[in-house]
Amino acid sequence: MRYDVITMGRVGIDLYPLRSGVPLSEVDTFARFLGGSATNVAVAAARLGRRVAVVTRTGADPFGDYVHRALSDYHVDDVYVTAVPGLPTPVTFCEIFPPDDFPIYFYRAPKAPDLHIRPEELDQDALAAARLVWLTGTGLSAQPSRAAHHAVLDLRRGGETVLDLDYRPMLWAEPGQAEAEVRAALASGRVSVAVGNREECAVATGETEPEAAADALLALGVRLAVVKQGPAGVLAKDSAGNRVVVPPVPVEVVNGLGAGDAFGGALCHGLLAGWPLERTLRFANGAGAYVAARLACSAAMPTADEVYQLTGEVP
Repeated sequence: MRYDVITMGRVGIDLYPLRSGVPLSEVDTFARFLGGSATNVAVAAARLGRRVAVVTRTGADPFGDYVHRALSDYHVDDVYVTAVPGLPTPVTFCEIFPPDDFPIYFYRAPKAPDLHIRPEELDQDALAAARLVWLTGTGLSAQPSRAAHHAVLDLRRGGETVLDLDYRPMLWAEPGQAEAEVRAALASGRVSVAVGNREECAVATGETEPEAAADALLALGVRLAVVKQGPAGVLAKDSAGNRVVVPPVPVEVVNGLGAGDAFGGALCHGLLAGWPLERTLRFANGAGAYVAARLACSAAMPTADEVYQLTGEVP
């Protein structure tokens, strides 16, 4: 049984306020959703018809039980989701100030279970055989997760392996550690695709200008660099000399936090389909816009038809 996509990294429970434009101190009702960047990307790819599994760990608690049930509902294989006794399943809150201010609060103390993924627990055969594996920068932030990520990179030499730069400064123990660890992973020659927003690309390369950041990512050894530029759209460059910029899809933003994960799942879909780069990015932009116009992340991930309906493009 070969997976189209395996993601590895964060999982948790998103508790999002049902009132926007007010601080958390004034919110009294919340909606619960499956969350965590790598998990959301898995759900997004599954919604597009891909056979998907996620490698992560939860607490041995009721929220961990919910993670398994939700993954099953979304048709994501949970066989590689295991519990860590003594640690709680993470919870994440956000504040909603549309169109572009969404402060996020991670409750991952004393340590998130998903940072306890161990190299010896990995299904090496499944990871080596998967058509695409999606890893995140946050997974490099602590041991044993860092070692597990490098083990996967070793297994994937020559395969389609995406590193989502996924920089959350509050999840790193020391300033400057993210830069060193992410650059080391990229420079190893084991990552084929790097994707991130402008801040994340700057962390990975030291370059703050998108064109220079894309060039620096290519110089580190990836074959495709994708730089998300917010209102300026998405820039991508590949090792064959192709350069594509696509504009954003205009929507009324409700919650921008899940847009990047929807983009990621759709990027996986386009890469696996062998689409031209511009078509892949337009589709991924549409998926991100679809989710940005909704409160939820995982629960809002679109089907392909829903993306095409939003963008008006022909499949």
